[in-house]
Amino acid sequence: MSHEQSHLLLPADSAWLALERPENPMTITVMMRVDGLTAPRLREFLQVYWLAWERFRFMPVQRSPGWWWEQDPVFDLKHHLDVVLDRFSPDDLQDWISARLNQPLPLYRPRWKFWLAPNAEGGAALLLRLHHCYADGLSLLGIFDRLCPPSPQQHPALYGAAETPQLARWSVAAKAWLERLIASGTATRGEVSDDEPEAPATDRMQQAGRSLERVAASGLRLLNEVSEFLVEPADTPSDLKRPLLGRRQCRWSEPVALARFRSVADATNVTINDVLLSCVAAAVRGRLGIEAAELDDAVLHAAVPVDIRSRLPADLQPEPGSLGNYFGTVFVPLPVDGESPLERLYRIKHETRRLKKSWQPGIAWGLVASASAIPEPWRQPVADVFYRKASAVVSNVPGTPEPRYMAGCRITEQMFWVPQAGDIGLGVSIVSYAGQIQFGVVADEAIMADPGEFLADCLQELQRFPQGH
Repeated sequence: MSHEQSHLLLPADSAWLALERPENPMTITVMMRVDGLTAPRLREFLQVYWLAWERFRFMPVQRSPGWWWEQDPVFDLKHHLDVVLDRFSPDDLQDWISARLNQPLPLYRPRWKFWLAPNAEGGAALLLRLHHCYADGLSLLGIFDRLCPPSPQQHPALYGAAETPQLARWSVAAKAWLERLIASGTATRGEVSDDEPEAPATDRMQQAGRSLERVAASGLRLLNEVSEFLVEPADTPSDLKRPLLGRRQCRWSEPVALARFRSVADATNVTINDVLLSCVAAAVRGRLGIEAAELDDAVLHAAVPVDIRSRLPADLQPEPGSLGNYFGTVFVPLPVDGESPLERLYRIKHETRRLKKSWQPGIAWGLVASASAIPEPWRQPVADVFYRKASAVVSNVPGTPEPRYMAGCRITEQMFWVPQAGDIGLGVSIVSYAGQIQFGVVADEAIMADPGEFLADCLQELQRFPQGH
């Protein structure tokens, strides 16, 4: 096989293959309702536009010294698209998509697949399942942003990416970045540059002393944050921490006007994301199986993905429109002991501000990226250290503010479901699109018998907040 047809995955991509378990596959699921989308239109769209990203013709294959992208020698789009002619009712559609979530993707082909249900009530339903090693949610959003223009007459103008080896360049850039961090600490613009006049010896000594202090402070802060991250207590045993069965159900809510969330955020001086997390905390509170008197001592975290692209140096940042995984995770304490909506909301605001300014997203990204390099016997203990700190994954996916069109057909709804690594059995997705927000949930049957009731409780909490004008 030629060099162009085979190359190693980047660590942050191969990690999702290393962390996979039979009862918890690392697969992203996307659902769209697309008015009038037919099978011929979709086939042409995928052949011309989707497959312009060459990675989708490749599959991950494990061989020494790790995971390799290898081109599928018998690639054919028909292996990756099923058309289902059933006239699904809304309830039938949710059950049908849940069944697809539990259907393994073949290991001998590129790990993605589309399903189209053109006759579903309420408009054609398009479903995509894609292994996390190909891309994170923001990379996928970037693809759909390029392929789905804001006008039915408009064609995608800029799309596609060649699949080229990246590991050597990435490794050199990562090593150089680490060396710069160690050498310079938190260098500031106040330091003297090489082309400035030489300062008196006493000033140079003072500047050197201040610089050393900054390096030490930076190193100590990083050391402290790594230590805090590792010793953060595991979540309290609860009904959300039962052993997983490997059978999952997904549900999604009716759309709610984004203005409703913005009104609450404006009235309380928080972000929309804080409001969303507070709704999740309220819905989780009654499902822990913990007595009210014991909630004060309960520890419960939500793992919240955070984009780290802008935090990386220029030579490590991905090209616009490219695939890959570039997010860290913050573990937000959920105030399940909070007695009122406002108390929960302000406590979440405090925690999210603290965590997003911390090194935790980068630490988490680095730990996950190292997973594929860890010997198999140690991999599960490391994953347990990482994921025992959360009982749910909560992902906020920002779609476009205006409606978009796929193959000339209007997209009326978008929904994502993210995988949950380790022994986490509950995932909540919050998707904004065209002025609306929808909640989605995927839950292992051991964790939650009826995810629909959980969604109803999330929306009920929203009604309890004051609104701005």
